[in-house]
Amino acid sequence: MKRDYYEVLGVSKTASADEIKKSYRKLAKQYHPDLNPDDKQAEEKFKEASEAYEVLSDSQKRSNYDQFGHEGANAGFGGAGGFGGAGGFGGFGGGVDFEDLGDIFGNFFGGGTNRSRRNGPQKGRDIEVDDVISFEQAAFGVEKEVNFSRVENCPDCHGSGAKAGTSPETCSMCGGSGQVKSVQRTPFGQFATTRPCTACSGSGKVIKEPCHKCDGKGKVRKKTKVSVKIPSGIDEGQTISMSGEGDTGLSGGRNGDLYINIHVRPHPIFERRGQDVLCNVPITFVQAALGAEIDVPTLHGKVKMTIPEGTQPGTDFRLRGKGIPHVHTKTPGDEYVKVIVEVPKNLSAEQKEVLQKFASTTNDVQYNKKKKFSEKLKGFFEGD
Repeated sequence: MKRDYYEVLGVSKTASADEIKKSYRKLAKQYHPDLNPDDKQAEEKFKEASEAYEVLSDSQKRSNYDQFGHEGANAGFGGAGGFGGAGGFGGFGGGVDFEDLGDIFGNFFGGGTNRSRRNGPQKGRDIEVDDVISFEQAAFGVEKEVNFSRVENCPDCHGSGAKAGTSPETCSMCGGSGQVKSVQRTPFGQFATTRPCTACSGSGKVIKEPCHKCDGKGKVRKKTKVSVKIPSGIDEGQTISMSGEGDTGLSGGRNGDLYINIHVRPHPIFERRGQDVLCNVPITFVQAALGAEIDVPTLHGKVKMTIPEGTQPGTDFRLRGKGIPHVHTKTPGDEYVKVIVEVPKNLSAEQKEVLQKFASTTNDVQYNKKKKFSEKLKGFFEGD
């Protein structure tokens, strides 16, 4: 007995046309005879799915089937358009969308655009490499060599794959097309399929005397290097692309591209934030209290910076234009210098005595923050 068509396709009786088509495409790919040679069970399942789709994809036949079952569906097949008749495409009654079938099997059998692509020009593979540069090189740019390996045409056979003095010959099996066609008869008509030629592996050419250097492949992997200009202002994780520096293309196709991922080594003094540079500079207690003029390092050289009297720890000073140029506009950022007031350690008895005398001469006028904090504490304890 025939199985229910909805059960065959694995869909509900309320399934939409798109759901029916999607299910059939999946089953057709799974059980097609050319993908399952000598598998009778797969062939039967393919026939069963095709028959179910023939009916359920046609609104009139589906309506007849829903009302009268298999007999009602078969009643709609009659005449020249039925199974095995002269009408339709390859013996089908016209219900199966063969454009869909072409989409289904194109990737497997080289149909449609895949046939033309196989022997046509193909772009070479892109290559991605990593390169490490210094903090200063990222700031000001550098021209350097990058080493990597890529696939190139064999220098002995110039990419033909044939021994020097010989040439590839046109495949006699496929006539140079790289494809062979086969026709299979089924109870539902004929299926014409196209697949890569096994004699030439789909290339359309046969190499009788392969090149010894590349074993007939026409390509070799070679270590190489290119000179690359790294622009000023480039940052960690940014990528530089070099067109045509990747693997050599196939059949006259253009070369792939080279992508260089930039990594920047950390700097022992500077930290980057966008186009700005941050730098922590330690100063003494005396310099902070009395003020001073100190030397500050920048990417552009040493500069003089004035520390005002009474400078507090963590104060930031801005040095305009001493940062990193923008990678596109080249407008420089700034440098921000944070002063770190260092408290002296390991004081001698004399030094301690001097500081104690100094402390005895100070009051809340010199320690404004301490005064405000004491007032807050006073209010806090009074609240208890």
